[in-house]
Amino acid sequence: MTRTDADVAALALATLDLTDLGDDTSLENALALAHRAAEHGTAAVCVWPRYVAASAEALAGTGVKVATVVNFPSGEEAVALVVATTTRAIADGADEIDVVLPYRAFLAADVAAAESVLDGVREAAGDAVVKVIVESGELQATPVIEAAARLAIDHGAQFVKTSTGKSPVSATPEAAEAILGVIAALPAGSARVGFKASGGIRSVADARVYVEIADRLLGEDWISADTFRFGASSLLDDVLRVLDGRASEAPASPTAY
Repeated sequence: MTRTDADVAALALATLDLTDLGDDTSLENALALAHRAAEHGTAAVCVWPRYVAASAEALAGTGVKVATVVNFPSGEEAVALVVATTTRAIADGADEIDVVLPYRAFLAADVAAAESVLDGVREAAGDAVVKVIVESGELQATPVIEAAARLAIDHGAQFVKTSTGKSPVSATPEAAEAILGVIAALPAGSARVGFKASGGIRSVADARVYVEIADRLLGEDWISADTFRFGASSLLDDVLRVLDGRASEAPASPTAY
């Protein structure tokens, strides 16, 4: 199957976590994000924990999920703080928790430290979806990214996410290949695990790169909001432009190829 630009745009819209994690963002910005997500039917919004309650109230009954971030962006917060933030976010109405893997500890072979954060968040999240951010741009090497993805999955991740969007290198096709390859190799009967590409994805052309990798490795019927997400703050504009029948105005990002 060859997907048209409109096909890719529609798929991106349905799987988009509309995101505002700016350092200087505000409650007003979070509520505007919620309004925009509800208007266009994105999969979720992703906001700072302090805006979860207001976002959940604004999005009640819309079908748009509320995601938030913990251990973000450093990956170095104390386990007790990460668990407390997760617990509060769930109480405030979060549907999804995006937790940063303690990737520096992982790179230093302190796997136990990484496991303790992932296990604490998984328990505190209850029925909420947990997405583990491996910060692939800092892990760099494909075998290391693969090992981080396996660790995340072994400790309850329902999605493996590339990046915080705060490091010099965010999502790349190489990281997507590594993570999606691990997901594709899971034994039959395993719990479903999804993939989230985050950071630097600004155009339908960028989105197509990740869609085609998933199509190739997992099949053309695999992608849905339950298995695949884009974390982006600027992708929506180009998606809407293409769905409106206009040409994309956003060039492909250099990291998309």
